[in-house]
Amino acid sequence: MLQNETNFGFGTLTSMPGRAVKSRKPPLQFFLRLRRALGGRAGWGGLALQALFIVVLTWAGYEIVANAKGNLEAQHIASGLGFMSNTAGFGVSQTLLPYSETDSYTRVFLVGLVNTLVVAAVGIFFATVIGFLVALGRLSPNWLISRIAGGYVELVRNLPLLFQILFWYLAVLSTLPSPKQSISVFDGIFLSNRGLVIPKPVGYEGLIAFIMAVVVAIIGCMMLRNRSRRGLFRSGRALVVWPYALGLLIGLPAAAMVIFGVPFTFEMPVLKGFNFVGGAHLIPEFVALAIALSTYTA
Repeated sequence: MLQNETNFGFGTLTSMPGRAVKSRKPPLQFFLRLRRALGGRAGWGGLALQALFIVVLTWAGYEIVANAKGNLEAQHIASGLGFMSNTAGFGVSQTLLPYSETDSYTRVFLVGLVNTLVVAAVGIFFATVIGFLVALGRLSPNWLISRIAGGYVELVRNLPLLFQILFWYLAVLSTLPSPKQSISVFDGIFLSNRGLVIPKPVGYEGLIAFIMAVVVAIIGCMMLRNRSRRGLFRSGRALVVWPYALGLLIGLPAAAMVIFGVPFTFEMPVLKGFNFVGGAHLIPEFVALAIALSTYTA
């Protein structure tokens, strides 16, 4: 009678004709899969050393944390995040959120987070604009414009960011005149040694409806663009959708303004005494950081 023998490295399986072969799972299946995942190159000794290393590393981490916690408790120093509910006791010069010295550390954290996001958004916007203009200048057939754009890239991108921040703050903004002799742009933007003062938007009741109309218009434009692409893939001709997209971007916000009223207005800064009243005040540190980030990352 014929027999089929198969050797899997763990014994020989003998199958008889007409009978189903009942395979037996090899022992240590998990370690075999681990070894197979490592490419079959790791031996049992290597796996044992790696397991021992993980155990020792875990034990060392636990001992370090326990030792630090014991030393802090011995010196009556609190650990953890419980201090976040305590009073901060210090002020923040530039805040978009309402903040006072009696607020908690959690509030300080939120204020710092919002300030960081605002600086990042401003830097991204102006870096995009500057980078686009520099790229056009670099590709320009005009020899002078192309060399100026190339020199800007070589100079600004090779200077450390910290140096540029200090340069804009100490060498430029600190040497500007006082608010009475400030540099005026369009009689609404003022730059002095106390920072930048710009018109401040003040929202009205129709602001939420206006924002919703803008969001719906943007979503509609994206849907029209996708429809145009589908038409290009199917028939080889892109559908002309830009008039409809332009109508959405202009028509929906305009309709919201007509129905719900003016969404916002601008509070203009006015010079009174030795400083400006009204508007939005951006301190020199904020302006220097925004300019340096914009020019460096452009």
